Amino acid sequence: MAEKPDEKKTIAFVVYPGMTPLDLVGPLTVLDGMASTVPEYRTVVVGETKEPIGTDNPLRLAASHTYEEVPSPYALLVPGGAAPTLKALADKKLIEYVRTASANAELVTSVCTGSLVLGQAGLLEGRRAATHWMFRDLLRAFGAEPVAERWVEDGNLITAAGVSAGIDLALHLVERLVGVEIARTIQFVIEYDPEPPQGALDWEKRPYGDLKPLLDHTVTEALASEPALRDRLLAHTGG
Repeated sequence: MAEKPDEKKTIAFVVYPGMTPLDLVGPLTVLDGMASTVPEYRTVVVGETKEPIGTDNPLRLAASHTYEEVPSPYALLVPGGAAPTLKALADKKLIEYVRTASANAELVTSVCTGSLVLGQAGLLEGRRAATHWMFRDLLRAFGAEPVAERWVEDGNLITAAGVSAGIDLALHLVERLVGVEIARTIQFVIEYDPEPPQGALDWEKRPYGDLKPLLDHTVTEALASEPALRDRLLAHTGG
């Protein structure tokens, strides 16, 4: 049963089996901090059930609400992952929830390959979008224009690149919703000041070289039981 409407603006974070936890937990930490400061907002974690689900590492996650309980959130965030996220493209309940929940949402966002889920829900046609660099060309399968940026904003659609970019996306959302002062305060609270031991990424030296064989294998394995979707994505793996 759906919850009764209240005065709060609900930001819903979607969970599904095999997703990458940091895609969700990083932005959730930031936006929950906003919600604790600005009471008109609240954060929830939404899934098909409230039972714990596996992720792509040993951590298990459980939703606070079911799809039915949060049918029309103010904002939606869809995390990504690797092969399990490709498999999730065939999850009819997940895709239908993302499609219907986005219909009246003020903001629709994603982290990493969560943008592919948005694409499968029909939300990327003619839109600029970002995702993890390895999967970027797959966005074309959904009619999107792939963009190599940390996050990209196209109307009410905001998509972020891989994993850690979700924190940047969330801080951008806080600034957009309630102002730069609160966003900067939250950045200090979580001490988000990246100084990786290996330094900044040099995109001219990214690993794997020719991605096509690896990407083809990942798509083929993940969607072995969904040949039409598999072939649709394989048509956009480059090479």
